[in-house]
Amino acid sequence: MTAVLTGWKHLRSGKVRDLYVNKKDELLIVASDRISAFDYILPTTIPNKGKLLTQLSLFWFELLKEVVPNHIISTDVPAEVAGRAVIVKPLIMFPVECVARGYLAGSGWVEYQKSQTVCGIKLLSGLTEGSKLPQPIFTPATKAEDGEHDENITFEQCEEVIGEQASAILKKLTLALYTKAHDFAATKGIILADTKFEFGIDPSGAICLGDEALTPDSSRFWEPETHYSYDKQFVRDWLLNSGWDRNSNPPPLPDDVVAKTQERYTSAFELITGRKF
Repeated sequence: MTAVLTGWKHLRSGKVRDLYVNKKDELLIVASDRISAFDYILPTTIPNKGKLLTQLSLFWFELLKEVVPNHIISTDVPAEVAGRAVIVKPLIMFPVECVARGYLAGSGWVEYQKSQTVCGIKLLSGLTEGSKLPQPIFTPATKAEDGEHDENITFEQCEEVIGEQASAILKKLTLALYTKAHDFAATKGIILADTKFEFGIDPSGAICLGDEALTPDSSRFWEPETHYSYDKQFVRDWLLNSGWDRNSNPPPLPDDVVAKTQERYTSAFELITGRKF
């Protein structure tokens, strides 16, 4: 159930975030404690997850603002959603998700096993799950409507969706952001294996980074030696081993999975920012 916030009109709710607008056409993005996996919203929430995502995104937005501007206007939000919400500029979003991969994992690993490619990019033979790639690659995906599944696409398909010029710009920005974030995370003892960015055009015509940035929801964060994950992969793995068919409503998460997920998200925040949550 979405909150009623004075001065703000509820526009819509996504898998995790609730979106509001005010009379100045500013947007309020509220990160809930909902968690999604395999394009389903799970019936169980993760306590304080929304605050963790918001505060970590703000850290990254500040760190990366010299690479690309972002949509943040203010953190002066209604008290009811303090810590888990931001006021942002409205953006005309590009209808693609911009994924950077520096390591072979997830859907990239699945595709590689079949064809030695990821989103049509030919890779070296003999790589294993978790292998570091010779250089980071840009692997876009479609943005699915609620209830549908995101799909990886080739760069050529991306050009068909948003045009050659925009595709080239977003590829360059995505890889620049990933490289800077990867190198920073490495100084904190974390591997940034891959991540997803979303971009849009602001009212002045500038391309901005929107949505969230480099959170455990949108990224794979690994401990360097063991590849222990500080991200949502733990939840995905539990669901895959639960017997769920991925075509029906997902099962609730057990209390220990909730606690361990919260612990991993908190660890990611604290390691990256150097701050206690």
